[in-house]
Amino acid sequence: MAAPGHGTSNNIGDKIIEHVANSDVMIHFELFGVDLSITKHVIMLWIAAGLLVTAALYATRKYRKEDRPVPSGFSNAFEFVVDFVRTGILIPTIGKNHVLKWGPLVMSFFFLILTMNFLGLVPFFNYINHGHGGTTATGNINVTASLALITFIAIIIAGILEHGFFKHWKNLVPGGLPKAVYIILIPIEILSMFVRPFALTMRLAANMTAGHIAMLAIFAPIFLLHNAYVGVASVALNVGITFLEIIVSIVQAYVFTLLSSVFIGQSIHADH
Repeated sequence: MAAPGHGTSNNIGDKIIEHVANSDVMIHFELFGVDLSITKHVIMLWIAAGLLVTAALYATRKYRKEDRPVPSGFSNAFEFVVDFVRTGILIPTIGKNHVLKWGPLVMSFFFLILTMNFLGLVPFFNYINHGHGGTTATGNINVTASLALITFIAIIIAGILEHGFFKHWKNLVPGGLPKAVYIILIPIEILSMFVRPFALTMRLAANMTAGHIAMLAIFAPIFLLHNAYVGVASVALNVGITFLEIIVSIVQAYVFTLLSSVFIGQSIHADH
């Protein structure tokens, strides 16, 4: 038999890995040799997308039925957030003339990331897949990398639509510099193109993963020491961390959206 506490310690480690890893396959599926299995993070992503679409349709129902609707309740709150993203992020970074073109993408980033972040804090979803399914989808690097890839493509498309294909790539480096400087500057600018989505990927995934690992680690002493006082202290600390996680969830959705909007705006307004 394992020494007292040994098995428990391993279980705590397993719990942490299960919570942040994408190893729980719920439906195995393979297409042309490519593993497309449905994991817990995929399920959480689908749930977030479904809830977001439902909430958006419900909040905008008056706008689709009436000529001059007066928003109230949930619709008013939804409109407030949309207006915040529009006036606080889109207009300052992209410009008022480009809000209608790029606003839907940027707002989708904000609402989807915020929804996924908040769902990761709901204990109910831990019961998916026998207690191993609930987690934060944005803690999965594949999810954040996909969002960052969309931003990367949007940056290129925005620049090409605004300046044309060749002018867009020419705008990557400023003109009028000595030719020797371009030998150093061009590789740096090309590298920065890929650094931007990489930074978006790692920042969001790391921040959302760190908070959940911290919460699980603080709960670990309860099972390791079997002490009531330690249990009370652990629960109290996790209550505080939960409130901190709520703030982090909002901030990280805001930061990802803001940076994506800034990068798109830089591509549009290359002369600034």
